[in-house]
Amino acid sequence: MALWTLFGLAAGKATTAWPREGGNDGQDGVLGMPRHDPEACREGCGECAEICPTRAIEARESGLAIDYGRCVACQLCTEVCPTGAMEPSRDWAFGVRERGDLVRADRGPRSPDQPAPERRAFRRSLHIRHVDAGSCNGCESELQALNNPFYNLHRLGIFFTASPRFADLLLVTGPVTVAMREPLLAAYEAMPEPRWVMAAGTCAVSGGISGGNDACGTGLDGVLPVDLYLPGCPPNPAAIMEALLMFLDRAPQRVEGGRIGV
Repeated sequence: MALWTLFGLAAGKATTAWPREGGNDGQDGVLGMPRHDPEACREGCGECAEICPTRAIEARESGLAIDYGRCVACQLCTEVCPTGAMEPSRDWAFGVRERGDLVRADRGPRSPDQPAPERRAFRRSLHIRHVDAGSCNGCESELQALNNPFYNLHRLGIFFTASPRFADLLLVTGPVTVAMREPLLAAYEAMPEPRWVMAAGTCAVSGGISGGNDACGTGLDGVLPVDLYLPGCPPNPAAIMEALLMFLDRAPQRVEGGRIGV
């Protein structure tokens, strides 16, 4: 018997039990999106809005408006806030089906929910084609971790495929650069129906740090129809897994109106 086989048998099972209750998500000590307490805000302050590098925070007369779809979780807002109204948190599970659910502000009554597309046949098996549309490779490093022994994404019936012709979901990272726009559209057109699109990472959701210039777009909106949004810079492996399970109706959506509920 090979020596590495003996080491493996001695070490035991390496895969986490998560997302089952009591399992380790592997994110101990990892900071997520900053949490906002409107009651602690000082009127007319706006220091967090001034320092935010992606304009995720806007100071309004009615209070702060926070777009978590623009947030890169840099924590600068929590560092400059004089009252602790913006504080660090471990809120990383920010996958949503609608872009508006990443915005925390007074938006008036919520529009009626549209019927979700039928995905019953894909709940136990989903094939993903990943396209890097100008990412810095931060998101790619987290995607690679999904197939390691700890997370072992395959156990959930979710697989990456090399060809868009065998894919159900197009997972896109990066702000969609000019050079990658046509290859991205070609990959989407090659996918069979039904097909869905996931914007993974703040760059794909809104453009992130580098979006909105001559070389980079501002994410997938306006380029492809997006069915799943997951901000983060980068989103961690557990956040990606949970967003995929939420998309398949195997986990609840935690965020609504910019507020995390669980």
